[in-house]
Amino acid sequence: MLPEIVTEIPGPKSRELAESLRRYESHNVTYMDAEFPVFWNRADGTNVWDADGNRFLDLTAAFGVAGLGHTNAGIREAIVEQSAALFHAMGDVHPSENKAALCEKLSALTFGRWDAGTGKTILCNSGFEAVEAALKTSLMHSGKAGVIAFRGAYHGLGYGALEAGGIPFFRDPFRAQLKEFATILPYPNCYRCPYGMREECRLEGNHFPNCSSACLEKLHDEIKKTLEYKEIGCILVEPVQGRGGDVVPPLDFMRMLRQICDEEKILLIADEIYTGLNRTGSLFACDHFGIIPDIICLGKALTSGFPMSACVGKSFVMDAWPISKGEALHTSTFLGNPLGCSMALKALELHSDPAVSARVLRAGAKFKGALKKLRSPRIGNVRGLGLMLGLEIIAPNGDPDSALAGLIIKQGLRDGLILVGGSPAGNVLSFSPAFDISDAEIDFVTAKLQEYFTSLPGSIS
Repeated sequence: MLPEIVTEIPGPKSRELAESLRRYESHNVTYMDAEFPVFWNRADGTNVWDADGNRFLDLTAAFGVAGLGHTNAGIREAIVEQSAALFHAMGDVHPSENKAALCEKLSALTFGRWDAGTGKTILCNSGFEAVEAALKTSLMHSGKAGVIAFRGAYHGLGYGALEAGGIPFFRDPFRAQLKEFATILPYPNCYRCPYGMREECRLEGNHFPNCSSACLEKLHDEIKKTLEYKEIGCILVEPVQGRGGDVVPPLDFMRMLRQICDEEKILLIADEIYTGLNRTGSLFACDHFGIIPDIICLGKALTSGFPMSACVGKSFVMDAWPISKGEALHTSTFLGNPLGCSMALKALELHSDPAVSARVLRAGAKFKGALKKLRSPRIGNVRGLGLMLGLEIIAPNGDPDSALAGLIIKQGLRDGLILVGGSPAGNVLSFSPAFDISDAEIDFVTAKLQEYFTSLPGSIS
């Protein structure tokens, strides 16, 4: 459904709830000003209703979680059925039966599907926990603490994941408590080339951007040099950067990493918490690049709404962990929660249907094509795969323009659009809607965006 025009943002109920949060929640958590936030009350498909009854078109799928649509009927039924039987079990002592089924399913959809043997899983709660389980696995496997990660990367905010993150805003306040085991190297970005070689990149007419060979050679040399003077156990990478600004790397980037890891006998860890489960138009973003990681981290869309994530690795890698003798080295109270397992099993069943990825590719092509037709000197770049798209907004001198991006997000909310900003500079409009977004909804969004680029203060200069 197309959004309605919202006349009062936030409405009286949202303002009342905001005042409550100001009083009782840490003021660092929820952003508030005269127009933010609205408080969600219910959702269905691509639509969200707030506490004041206003209806919005959600262009975020709630941070990429609800790819199958808000309150998907099949997943809702799975919750109801499971809730009648069991809320909670003892995940690492006496687990629920569907924990076993989920681990088997994850193996089948990852390393089994890739013809790479059996996958073994550590179930977690939040995405960053899956990353930290993968980092611990790397240390267990090689005894080498070092990690190579990339600028612009977002792996979550736990201390282990934070150390491997590439966005200074999140890391710098806590640097005194970080061990600094990670080496952060440039992530290939054809629009803002870290090596200043943008003119040598081919930006148009390709399914993937394709950096010049010299650019990847420079990165290859930096990785090799790091391996010479540091004991590195793994390379941690997002196949497509999400929070970093929906950056799609060159086709050969992931292949280069796979080759280096094979040569150096270190692990390749793919953080697919955002990109996994059809977000990019394939079951996993790694599929686009034709590579198989040693460990894959999943979350967000894994359950379509319950806090659960997974670190899935090749069996010989995961078997570096010692056999439990009654106490697990890595566990948590809610590990393998039966409600989450039930939702994940249903979500994985739905995601396994090839029609889902086909739908994402079709809608993504439509949406990306419509974004590319927008006309404004303030649009620097349109990029992405599937329904993981970014529109980079620039100042007249080409620098990131986060102020204009913020104005667009706020005006969108007044017009019934839920938008979110991305990239370290906050100047990229990130689109990750539910997969069943309609052509009419895409047309409505892009028409509104064109209107903003011709009417908002500072948009024309």
